[in-house]
Amino acid sequence: MTATTRTGLGRRDRDIRELMDDPDCDPQRLSLTYARFDTVNRLISAWGRVYRDHLRPALATLGRPARVLDLGSGGGDVLRRLASLARTDGLDVSWVGADPDERALAAAAKLRHPDVTHRQTTSQQLRRDGERFDAVLSNHVLHHLTDDELTAFADDSLALSTGPVLHADIARSRLAYGLYAVGITPLAPGTFLRTDGLRSIRRSFTASELQAALGEAWSVEVPAAFRVLAVGRGRG
Repeated sequence: MTATTRTGLGRRDRDIRELMDDPDCDPQRLSLTYARFDTVNRLISAWGRVYRDHLRPALATLGRPARVLDLGSGGGDVLRRLASLARTDGLDVSWVGADPDERALAAAAKLRHPDVTHRQTTSQQLRRDGERFDAVLSNHVLHHLTDDELTAFADDSLALSTGPVLHADIARSRLAYGLYAVGITPLAPGTFLRTDGLRSIRRSFTASELQAALGEAWSVEVPAAFRVLAVGRGRG
């Protein structure tokens, strides 16, 4: 790790871009990256705990079938995992993944779950269409956004939900950077996982930064090491 990198981790690097965000990036590497996200997210994302602490209690008390939206759903691995957990718990839930990138939808189509559907759309369009969901979530979306985009995305998600809103992301730290650089090595060959993961950490928020960016309508939790979770209540 260079001195420049160590210094840079003291603040968000808003200018660095991830390779897979390039529409002309290598499609084979992109496809393999999406395929390996399932393993990576199971190891680091803490969605099992978030489901137990936040989603399951909210969905179980509805007393009717539920709809849950994942904004920026990518290859759909988080949705498939949550859908399987809900099925095991006997919950009747329709899970909707929304992503504007057709490459993400193509990756999601390779592995299907009977309770999950995907749509090529955005939070703004869903809001304009008058859509409402019992919960709204995202994984690793917030660090991609500019300040204005973050404000709009957060507001859209509150408007789209009648229940919990849960945005999970990486917590930036030097330790997270160093451990990820080493730990991702077995999964990285042929993918963007190492380069983009390290860039994601440099772009990500600390818990206090995220709280300040989102404001008092939100609370920011730390569900696991190197993770942040923005928790809001929908107003839809």
